[in-house]
Amino acid sequence: MSMKEVVLRICLAGLAIVVACGSDDRTNSGRNSSETKDNTSITKGALDTAPVSATSTPASSSSSVRTPVVLFFGTSLTAGLGLAPEQAFPALIEKKAQAEGVPITVVNGGLSGETTAGAARRIDWVLRTPVDLIVIESGANDALRGLSPEAARGNLEQVIAVVKQKQPAAKIALIQIEAPPNLGPAYTRSFSAIYADIARKEGIPLLPFLLDGVAGIPRLNQADGIHPNVAGEQIVADNLWRALKPIVAQLDRAEKGG
Repeated sequence: MSMKEVVLRICLAGLAIVVACGSDDRTNSGRNSSETKDNTSITKGALDTAPVSATSTPASSSSSVRTPVVLFFGTSLTAGLGLAPEQAFPALIEKKAQAEGVPITVVNGGLSGETTAGAARRIDWVLRTPVDLIVIESGANDALRGLSPEAARGNLEQVIAVVKQKQPAAKIALIQIEAPPNLGPAYTRSFSAIYADIARKEGIPLLPFLLDGVAGIPRLNQADGIHPNVAGEQIVADNLWRALKPIVAQLDRAEKGG
């Protein structure tokens, strides 16, 4: 077994515990909206009170500048289960963007235990908030349950289709998800392959595995062995920001309307 397989086995076995305790799409779909609403409002509330000096423009300037909105849409890994909102990687990425001169306003749309089917049902509600970029992290819970890779593909394509329909100007990025090796090499290959296929078909960037350099390392994870701790989240944020910075730098910052 390769080192990558060992890491993924540790990582995704831990996620199985989270799934067992998380919201089930069949039984808890009625509460998904309220849970998501709580996640989003907490994050936005914190952002509303954050300093915005880097996005301010002097009154004498001939042009005005706006701060693009980036939505991170995903599972407990995006939500930052076990951490304060400001410790989760989406908030850390917001700080990095600010420090590097390309400020963004982040909305954390993570929901614990959600499968791609749940994401497809939830995306329409989440997109009531106008965004410039949506970063999709979904599928780990499908893989842990041994759900069909083709069904996951269809659900992810539906999520992307809704984004393109509801907010055609928004950019989209997809995070790679790996399936656990204990389900067999054929399943693992089939599941992993859907992300590159979708990214290629939809013409969107594919971001690296979220827990690269963190999964399976006890000192970088919480007691459950799967969700990053504060130090682990910093590494996750660093990895994602390297891939996201060129995309963020190209976001439209011109003030809308007039």
